[in-house]
Amino acid sequence: MEFRPCIDIHNGAVKQIVGSSLKDAGDSAVANYVSDHDAAYYAKKYREDGFYGGHVIMLNARDSVYFAETEKQALSALAAFPGGLQIGGGITDENAAHYLDAGASHVIVTSFVFRQGKIDRNALQRISETVGREHLVLDLSCRRYDGQYVIMTDRWQNRTEEVVTEELLTELSGYCDEFLVHAVDVEGKAAGPEKELIGLLSEWNGIPITYAGGITSLDDLETLDEMGVHKIHATIGSALDLFGGSLPYDKIKEYFNK
Repeated sequence: MEFRPCIDIHNGAVKQIVGSSLKDAGDSAVANYVSDHDAAYYAKKYREDGFYGGHVIMLNARDSVYFAETEKQALSALAAFPGGLQIGGGITDENAAHYLDAGASHVIVTSFVFRQGKIDRNALQRISETVGREHLVLDLSCRRYDGQYVIMTDRWQNRTEEVVTEELLTELSGYCDEFLVHAVDVEGKAAGPEKELIGLLSEWNGIPITYAGGITSLDDLETLDEMGVHKIHATIGSALDLFGGSLPYDKIKEYFNK
């Protein structure tokens, strides 16, 4: 297990939000924390501490009046840690190269390949070929419905018909280098990790998976590591003291440096 840090940007500011509260209408979200620091500050910290593979997420829609400022922040983070961060938020086959050229190691994609509730396999193949499989991360963030984990798109607002299964993971892994999975129901709520989802992900053997959602303590990390059979990476956001939480970032550095 590796630590994969995060930089979430909304309305031009680094924030930690309650994932299920995000709405494009009015560019609204319930914020757990709004940072006084810019995105480059966090990128430099992660670079200095040797934490590669973190994700920068632009949480505004591309037609938002705030998108330009959000993107500016994201690009400053990539410039501060070249090759060390992934980026997601409105990525398509037409703009992906722009972010890779700006310093991203990978682009993270959801909505471009999940359209009208289903996988658009033509779009998936197109972006995989455009950026190279080794530079593509698929975001399979999901919510629980009727006992199944259903993939969400458009910044977690719209439900698809696609369910996270071992068969789906196997198919999609042929097009990308990693999966990023936010447990939307617990994202930003400090409610503990989604254990059933972790159990499902741990049963599959393939490309790397990063799990995000609800991790609030070192005990939660131990749970993820044990249930994930040491192969699922971890993201922590709102719980960290970097973002107003009670879990010391220095403790995370110590834990992962061991």
